[in-house]
Amino acid sequence: MTKTRYDIIADTHGFLSPGLLENLQGANVIVHAGDICSPSDYRTLCDIAPVQMCLGNNDWAYDYGPLVRARKIFYGSGLKWQINHYREHLNLSMSDIAICGHTHTPFVERDEWTKTLVMNPGSPTYPRHSQPSMGRIVCGDDGTILEARIIELP
Repeated sequence: MTKTRYDIIADTHGFLSPGLLENLQGANVIVHAGDICSPSDYRTLCDIAPVQMCLGNNDWAYDYGPLVRARKIFYGSGLKWQINHYREHLNLSMSDIAICGHTHTPFVERDEWTKTLVMNPGSPTYPRHSQPSMGRIVCGDDGTILEARIIELP
């Protein structure tokens, strides 16, 4: 079985720390849930791996191209992914994996009703009530979620 590693980040706010960049090495896909606040940081992430990203509430003054919008839906590893900066704007009935940001507080859980995996990776830059963090989801090519966890950063 082929495994795909999705590294999940949000709320970087114009700063990609050395610890974050080190942890992103080897990712197959980087998912950013908004508030990147820097076109140059977006390009840096694209140099590491393909990036799936949505806009955050602080991203409206920046241009990341026509494919980056408030909500991003994509398919990967046989699963439907949805990214929105705000958890309350996620429609959990329409995706297998839902990623959000905004609160800077990490969590990973399964929704009781839809069984959708929901993750907020926290913030590697300005964490609230936690250490700097990111998320990681590893999937098999058959649509199996093999790992979903929060990673504390230095």
